[in-house]
Amino acid sequence: MSTATQSSPLFSRNLRKQYPLAVRGEGSWIIAADGRRYLDASGQAAVVSIGHGVPEIGRAMAKQSNNIAFAHTSQFHTAPAEELAARVLALAPKNFHDGGRVYFTSGGSEATETAIKLVRQYFLERKQNSRYRVISRKQSYHGSTLGAMSVSGNVARRAPYAPMLPEWGHVAPCFCYHCPFDKTFPECQVACADDLDAFLQAKDSSTVAAFIFEPVVGATLGAVAAVDGYTARIAEICRKHGILLIADEVMSGMGRTGRPFASQHWGLQPDIILTGKGIASGYAPLGAVLAASHVVEAYEKGTAAFMHGFTYQAHPVSMAAGNAVFDYLETHKLFDRVTPAGETLRKALAALESHPHVGQVRGLGLLQGVEFVKNKSTREPFPKEAGIAEKIREAALEKNVLTYPSQGCVDGSRGDHVLLAPPFIITAEECRLIAEALQHALAKVFPA
Repeated sequence: MSTATQSSPLFSRNLRKQYPLAVRGEGSWIIAADGRRYLDASGQAAVVSIGHGVPEIGRAMAKQSNNIAFAHTSQFHTAPAEELAARVLALAPKNFHDGGRVYFTSGGSEATETAIKLVRQYFLERKQNSRYRVISRKQSYHGSTLGAMSVSGNVARRAPYAPMLPEWGHVAPCFCYHCPFDKTFPECQVACADDLDAFLQAKDSSTVAAFIFEPVVGATLGAVAAVDGYTARIAEICRKHGILLIADEVMSGMGRTGRPFASQHWGLQPDIILTGKGIASGYAPLGAVLAASHVVEAYEKGTAAFMHGFTYQAHPVSMAAGNAVFDYLETHKLFDRVTPAGETLRKALAALESHPHVGQVRGLGLLQGVEFVKNKSTREPFPKEAGIAEKIREAALEKNVLTYPSQGCVDGSRGDHVLLAPPFIITAEECRLIAEALQHALAKVFPA
């Protein structure tokens, strides 16, 4: 049987949909049970970096499982966890190098959840008990758990759970294409950053513990990078108000944008970095919270005990997967491939920009997005009910190309884009196939 049917015992993401059964992966391709091959232009939600079906990773995981598959972190550390933490810190900005530490989770949502509690206890350790709120940006997304959703500004994703979510505050995103202030960069003098300062001055900054943001916004805005000067101003505002700066790099980290962490494009040194997805390239569930040395020091001088934990944090087999992925990245110099591969993909997508309903092609490295608009001159989005992003996905799938569609980038409801985040091994020919599939999708969704 090649598809999951309505009789499936799985509680799938959509109970009315049928899903092909993925049975094998090869490089940038996923093969279904019926033999159909899909080009993974989205890296399965910007997860897969080294490609599918790399046998070395499975062998490393099996070896670790044969040695010891599980040891609870309240009683043991393991060698692969120590090794992976050191490797992750070595890639991080310099303020993490001398005394920084890594807290491993099973994914990005857990990483956000951990960071929320980490910053709260950080201020308890420093006897600043009033600080607990974590401010974020409108149209942001930082995870699916209730804590992570509390600091997410994605209107549609918050809506069903609104009664369960605290409203700690959201400020303007850095999104020049749809500037909330109707300004133009650089004449705007990054007014979007100053919105954080204005908010903190108006909303009692003494209760705020941290500000969280994506240096390159992934799913909710579609590969929108910060403009020059934005991150520096944000860091300055956080220091002014005595709050911590959290860079959510679950999607943009681990080489995805052409640097180990997207923060490094602007020389930013956050207090905390979240990562996931590419850290194990999908071979195991894995995320991480990087704490800079001064954050760790507050704990060391205080109780020394972080009141938080997951059963499967730093799971030895996941740690082995992470180390094996690092080995593969280093051996094949895949970090070095991201920028040129991203340029190849961008050139392939350039032909789309002349289409009357393609508003913008944007992004950094191999995290790129294509936004679709109703009116190109006014940048007016399509109405939500038109479902343009999903229609583009379905049409591109006719050419066996997988994309990552999303809605709401303009105001939480309207605004359609697809995200592209292929494996770092993507070839020029495969980039051409992605562009051709999107050309086909545009022609089908917007017939002349």
